Amino acid sequence: MSIRIGVIGAGSISEFHLKSYKANADCELAAVCDLNRERAQAAADKFGAEKVYTDYKELLADPSIDAVSICTWNNTHAEISIAALEAGKHVLVEKPLSRKVEEAYAVQEAVRKSGKTLMVGFVRRYDPNALLLRSFVEGGEFGELYFAKASYIRRMGNPGGWFSDSSRSGGGPVIDIGVHVIDLCWYMMGRPKVRSVSANTYSKLGNRDSVKYLSRYKAADYNAELNDVEDMANALIRFDNGASLLVDVSFSLHASKDEGIVKLYGTKGGFEIDPEVVMVTEKHDAILNAYPQTDSKGMQMDLAFRSEIDHFVESVKTGKAPISPIEDGVEVMKILSAIYESAAKGAEVTFP
Repeated sequence: MSIRIGVIGAGSISEFHLKSYKANADCELAAVCDLNRERAQAAADKFGAEKVYTDYKELLADPSIDAVSICTWNNTHAEISIAALEAGKHVLVEKPLSRKVEEAYAVQEAVRKSGKTLMVGFVRRYDPNALLLRSFVEGGEFGELYFAKASYIRRMGNPGGWFSDSSRSGGGPVIDIGVHVIDLCWYMMGRPKVRSVSANTYSKLGNRDSVKYLSRYKAADYNAELNDVEDMANALIRFDNGASLLVDVSFSLHASKDEGIVKLYGTKGGFEIDPEVVMVTEKHDAILNAYPQTDSKGMQMDLAFRSEIDHFVESVKTGKAPISPIEDGVEVMKILSAIYESAAKGAEVTFP
């Protein structure tokens, strides 16, 4: 039986969902919803959806739709997720799960009451290289992973629009791109319970709309005058098992280049995910760098989303729990919220 899908939100991220559903033989794209009817209609026409809505509540009222992807502004993720679950739909919600921990707990309760599947769109987990490395982690190749560090630096990468409006986004680079690498490291480390967070955020440079000679991605509602999110942040995250994660992220920074680094270290070896995959091991009293033979050295965005969507469809069909369930969305929101809280207080935030 084919799973009938509705996609709510037809902005840039939805394209990855729409084309991945289109490529999956076990589902059918039934509807697209967006506040902008023309944009929704264009997406429906391009990917073959039957129906177009401008009100997500009308889409959720359609009994023929089994599941939805939520690709809207962050401030609506929790609200739409809860409404979808209450309407009996399975849910794939883009990261972050919500803007605040309280909203995340409300979604978790709705999942419990509904008995439906909710999967959080931590797409980095589904990249082929991440799946490969996770299998090595589970096989004990690296021993105990006790330290990770991630750096995602954009020198001029503030998309503006809703991304820079905290009332809609919930924050800047921490909640937009930091969430990806924080989750990826935490997932690889075995999802330990967070113990404390000490963080700093800075708002020194702003949107930097005056900069010339460099192109940039701009949100559809780009407005250089609207910017109340952080430029950059750094954090030290400690876990109950003694492991730690050091992370820094930026939208805007006087750096010589954009940079993405994700590295994890264990008792028997270590590995790097970004900028390219390499594994470090010890064999016969020698230290070895091993480069696996794969289709790509780095993340493959299209394949990662395809893998994520395929996993969601399979979870809906079989009832099997996804590898990025609601519980993980809640835990990551606890970390993100603690980063902002610690920075605001100028002090470490601890968890019981």
